[in-house]
Amino acid sequence: MQVYTGEGKGKTTAAFGLALRAIGRGLKVYIIQFIKGGFDYGELYIVDKLPNLKLKAFGRGKFVTSKPAQEEDIQLAEEALALAKKVVKSGDYDIVILDEINIALKLRLIETEKVVELIENKPKHVELVLTGRYAPEKIVEIADLVTEMKEIKHPFNKGHEARKGIEY
Repeated sequence: MQVYTGEGKGKTTAAFGLALRAIGRGLKVYIIQFIKGGFDYGELYIVDKLPNLKLKAFGRGKFVTSKPAQEEDIQLAEEALALAKKVVKSGDYDIVILDEINIALKLRLIETEKVVELIENKPKHVELVLTGRYAPEKIVEIADLVTEMKEIKHPFNKGHEARKGIEY
């Protein structure tokens, strides 16, 4: 089980890199994106062209930052987690990526214990990857690999806008 977390850029990019490597080796990958549905991300344009890759994004196309959480955001996150449980339990996929799930946990859209239960009950052959800032300590403790992305420098700090194909 892997976790990509931290304040720096590259968590989703690292997970997609792993997915691309796995697909190249004939493995099956399922990516479930928490709080990302409705946004114009570059990866959405290539997914259908790659073999052995499925992606489902959940979200309402708005940045979720408010506490307490909006009921619609909670419902979408719970739907994403329900799909994750189904996909992981099926054992049909070699890698399951739960993109931005750590943010969903931080915002209390879903409960950490439910994710821990998912991790503890996954089939042995399924590689589970969790991305997003603020990985809970409990998730970090049970993970096999944890990578923290640390921002040293970013063009945003000089007023540069996000670029298609680079940041999204």
